[in-house]
Amino acid sequence: MVMSDGRYAPAGSLIGMVQRGRGLGARMAAEDPAAAAEIVHGCLRWDWRWDDVDQRAVYLARLVRDLGLPVGPVVEGLAGDEKKCERAVRVLELLAVGGSAEAREALREYVREGEHWRDVLRSVADCWPVGWWEDLEEVARARLKSEETDLRGEPWLRWGLAAVPAERAVRPDPLAGETSARLLELLADPGARQEWRHVMVALARREAEPGLLPLVPSLGPADGEYPLPLLPRALRKLGVLAVPAAREWARAEEDWLAGLGLGVLAEHGEAEDIPALVAELERDWVERRWCGSMYTARGLARFGAEARGAASLLRRFWLWTPHSYERASYLEALAAIEPTGLQSVYVECLWDCEEDARLLGVQHAPDGVEVRGRLRYLADDSMEEPAVRAAARERLAALTQG
Repeated sequence: MVMSDGRYAPAGSLIGMVQRGRGLGARMAAEDPAAAAEIVHGCLRWDWRWDDVDQRAVYLARLVRDLGLPVGPVVEGLAGDEKKCERAVRVLELLAVGGSAEAREALREYVREGEHWRDVLRSVADCWPVGWWEDLEEVARARLKSEETDLRGEPWLRWGLAAVPAERAVRPDPLAGETSARLLELLADPGARQEWRHVMVALARREAEPGLLPLVPSLGPADGEYPLPLLPRALRKLGVLAVPAAREWARAEEDWLAGLGLGVLAEHGEAEDIPALVAELERDWVERRWCGSMYTARGLARFGAEARGAASLLRRFWLWTPHSYERASYLEALAAIEPTGLQSVYVECLWDCEEDARLLGVQHAPDGVEVRGRLRYLADDSMEEPAVRAAARERLAALTQG
């Protein structure tokens, strides 16, 4: 049974794979739909995404449709709080696009009676053909309160109810007239700490400033954890010029400073920095720090086979991470560092929850009867993202011509 207390099941179990949006989980579920039904409905009921950027809607909608599961339990999610309602809406609107009349009518009825009807109406207007929601204008006008004027985009635009968008205000730069030398003086002055944020805004808008480097260790953030806003951006402009200092920062005891240093080394370091990056990836694994490891992986990918010491870690992250948004980066790093044995992984990607992973599968899965069948499925599925559908059609055409 799916656990609702925030714990993830082991990555090798069917529950664990569906929680993580793994393609192999979808394939295994198809082998025994009855046994998988409780798992799928559990993952619809509770949000197992590690982060809001993690994609699950297409993955779960396909499981419901392809396994022939009832739509009713998904509809029940509309009665939940705002977040649960939002998750149910996204799956239901895709099921409607995929041919479910029950899902389509459930959302239309929610617009008539539901609490979060405005958000639902905006969402289906973005996803559905106009003819599926245009006739709800009278319902919407009747439900709107007289003070509601901040209505933007569809469907309000079509119905003449959209507010005129205000011009976007440009964030003022209170230090725009100061020289870079003066800005660095302010950063070097602990008594001017209240000005540091404004200083970083100004520096981030200017050309690279090497004089920033010796000041970085003294710019400890008030929370002791995260660097000053825009400091990483200002450092990124320095490129390889920041590498010598970054090697020192990477050995610091302060997490925020070590993180800055390792970030620079991931983007601009040299082969001598590989051990430090591998060690950082190892720490992330041991401490189960699932957010941000993809940047270290991308940094290691720059070195190709020289970073082969990271291969086993990258495979573990691919298998275990609940943060599906980062999964494709681990596969891309493996492909650059140690590509042996990835053929089956690319096939699995054709069922993955993340669009980027599916694109990798479309591009690299080895030709075969199963792969061609899945490519046709992706090319024709109205639930699929346009980029994946287009890539699948292109790959099929290339295979046919070849």
